[in-house]
Amino acid sequence: MKITFSKENIIGQADKMIYGHFLEHFHRQVYDGIYDPTSKFADEDGFRTDVLEAMRKIKTPIIRWPGGCYVSAYDWHYGVGKTRIPTYDKAWRVEESNEFGTDEFVKLCRKLDCEPYICTNAGTGSAEEMSNWVEYCNIENMGRFAKERIENGYPEPHNVKFWSIGNENWGGHEIGSKDAPEWGKLVRESAKMMLRVDPTLELSAASIGDLDWNVNLLRAAGSYLDWISVHDYWDFTPDGVTYIDYDTAMLRTGADICRNINKVRAYLTAFGLEKKIKIAYDEWNLRGWYHPNVMDIWYRDIKRTEDAEFYKNNVIGERSKNDLNSTYTMADALFSAAFLNTCLRNCDIVKMACFSPIVNTRGAIFTHKDGIVLRSTYFVFELYTALLKDTVLDIWTKDVPTITGMDGRHKKTVDKVDTVVTYGDGQYAISAINKSRDEDITLDLRTLDGELSQMRISVLNGPSVDSYNDIDRTEVKVTYGEWESYKDSVTLPAHSVCIIEIK
Repeated sequence: MKITFSKENIIGQADKMIYGHFLEHFHRQVYDGIYDPTSKFADEDGFRTDVLEAMRKIKTPIIRWPGGCYVSAYDWHYGVGKTRIPTYDKAWRVEESNEFGTDEFVKLCRKLDCEPYICTNAGTGSAEEMSNWVEYCNIENMGRFAKERIENGYPEPHNVKFWSIGNENWGGHEIGSKDAPEWGKLVRESAKMMLRVDPTLELSAASIGDLDWNVNLLRAAGSYLDWISVHDYWDFTPDGVTYIDYDTAMLRTGADICRNINKVRAYLTAFGLEKKIKIAYDEWNLRGWYHPNVMDIWYRDIKRTEDAEFYKNNVIGERSKNDLNSTYTMADALFSAAFLNTCLRNCDIVKMACFSPIVNTRGAIFTHKDGIVLRSTYFVFELYTALLKDTVLDIWTKDVPTITGMDGRHKKTVDKVDTVVTYGDGQYAISAINKSRDEDITLDLRTLDGELSQMRISVLNGPSVDSYNDIDRTEVKVTYGEWESYKDSVTLPAHSVCIIEIK
């Protein structure tokens, strides 16, 4: 396979926020995850220092919180103040202590030097409640809510810039779901009130790849929005232990990743908003979360959550299957790299993405009482944030090998090698993903920009496509290369993500 590139042939500038993350009050993500005052790793504010260190290493640029489905019945006011009263979480049907709320979230982001991104309750909540939340965070000292923040020990505004109106309110699974006309009106009125409080906000609203939904949303509220929020997962397990295999995951790294980007781009272009509104892919992961039987309305013999043995064992207990580390193999790493490559190729319109989530469940980081496990996906972020540059180049490709196979009843063909070339500071950095299960592939390089002198190659892979990391088990890792004389061809190991730096 051959690629040709030039620093003059530019697609656009990548935004660091595509390497963002997501955090929800689900199972072990917040409590017993990033926030655990009882842990031996806890700092003075209850945050796990080992998790913070890992998140700093991948230069976390933005975190979206508190949900997710959780937010659609969440009253933010219960999560601030010196006295926190536990509430019942109607999304996930557990008791929420409210120990971790707005102030703790902002404190977390300040520790990581990243942007806080708050998702509001557009399910049971109102435009007024959303704008009150903005008052609490961003008004200096006027009004009830700014004064409450000051009384709670935060005299300076939090200055939260990024806000999402709602989560997946298009879906029947969401508390307070809306139809398309309802949604457009709610977003418009919420945006109006929030921007009256702070006109410098950047606002997002929940979308889906549906024509009617987007027409109603953009017609009613497009003039108020800076972002469209898109979510996607590509593998949903039926039982928490059965997943698509490596080959099927690779077949989903092509058109499947692009489908919603292409649709939303088309909708924005039709309204003439493609230069104003950007895409925030603010929930994404190969694996969808596993939370079976959460709607036990189907089990009429179960009268109350608190005395239902079924609920205890088959709802809450089942959620721990999300944390089986053997699930997260080279398939997850290569898919994640292919997703980020797709964002880079669409960097003119995809300016934010939030891996879902950062800690536990499907996260890149797994916590246990004696430390953390860095799953295969973590190292994709390590490589990309450390080595890739900001300017994305258009490239010419030749003799690209392909993979063809069946994904269920559908025959699919995808490129076997996925490449993106970036440039900055007088250097090139090429992401090259070899999706082949067991075949090394030679990549020939050609530039139109003159002589090149040095190169180095860093490789993420494991002994097999099923390699994974766990407590006392490290199979997936990055091997960083040394600078050497430039040569115009490199070997990409099977099932690997490589970053080729050239100067």
